Amino acid sequence: MESPILEVKSLRTTFSSDNGTIPVVNEIDFHVNAQEVLGIVGESGCGKSVTSLSIMGLIPTKNGKVEGEILYNGENLALSSEKRMRKIRGNDIAMIFQEPMTSLNPVFTIGEQLIEAIHIHWKWPKKRAREHAVQMLKKVGLPRAEQLIKEYPHQLSGGMRQRVMIAMAMICEPKLLIADEPTTALDVTIQAQILDLMKKLNHETDTAIIMITHDLGVVAEICQRVIVMYSGKIVEEGDVRSIFKNPKHPYTIGLIQSVPDMREKKDRLYSIPGNVPKPGSIEVGCHFAPRCPYANERCKYETPPLFTFDNGQKVRCWLCEEGRDVVND
Repeated sequence: MESPILEVKSLRTTFSSDNGTIPVVNEIDFHVNAQEVLGIVGESGCGKSVTSLSIMGLIPTKNGKVEGEILYNGENLALSSEKRMRKIRGNDIAMIFQEPMTSLNPVFTIGEQLIEAIHIHWKWPKKRAREHAVQMLKKVGLPRAEQLIKEYPHQLSGGMRQRVMIAMAMICEPKLLIADEPTTALDVTIQAQILDLMKKLNHETDTAIIMITHDLGVVAEICQRVIVMYSGKIVEEGDVRSIFKNPKHPYTIGLIQSVPDMREKKDRLYSIPGNVPKPGSIEVGCHFAPRCPYANERCKYETPPLFTFDNGQKVRCWLCEEGRDVVND
């Protein structure tokens, strides 16, 4: 039986504002197994990135609050001090951000930034750390690594900067890597290379990966399991094959229908009507009900739990109660 490297239980992340406390991530539960690639997918504003920042302990404490349990090898990171989290970040759990130019320091060379991470966590001498940095740059497919460590981020292309970010995240061989939309700003050729690289690193280093994306193509390419989030809640969860072959939540069905099919010629692409609601704007009922073509009165006034099917697929929809299927029943 696979053992979870990370367990998230009843995670609730809120932010205080002039209008009161606003829940952005609302009571979610999931786990990541060792060596697994888990996808978290959904539209912008559904809580994907806030979930990753909550795990990393990067929610600002001035107006943000994280409740629940974030168990990494049994240790609850939600209760860990900032000093303890600094030891965990980069060493045990690392993160790749969406835009590398905002994550790489423009006044330090690539080598200085890689070597700093090694020095902080492993305390290696500078020469040994430099050799390891060069090897990691080669591992992520970057040419002329010996010269590259002397260059600054602005001297690199977007694809090269993203590879540097992956090298920096993997430099201390973390057990869990969180990738927040790592291919969004890249063209399709570079995107394919980055995904191949992450699959390779997952196989070679046994690092578990949480892939956060709005791109279902990325999920199909790299993930074994997928979580679909909507308005701060998990609405569907299961293995990738089951989700793509037989999606059960109306939102998941809509997401898959909106993916262009190159085999068919259509005058107009499908899109889910309406928009993701503002966090905290819906207090009762199913959050997707205002956009759902199958919604009934119960959906508006009662919040559905996650129903579990025989194949392990979980769906938050009243229409799936007692094992029913939204589309076929």
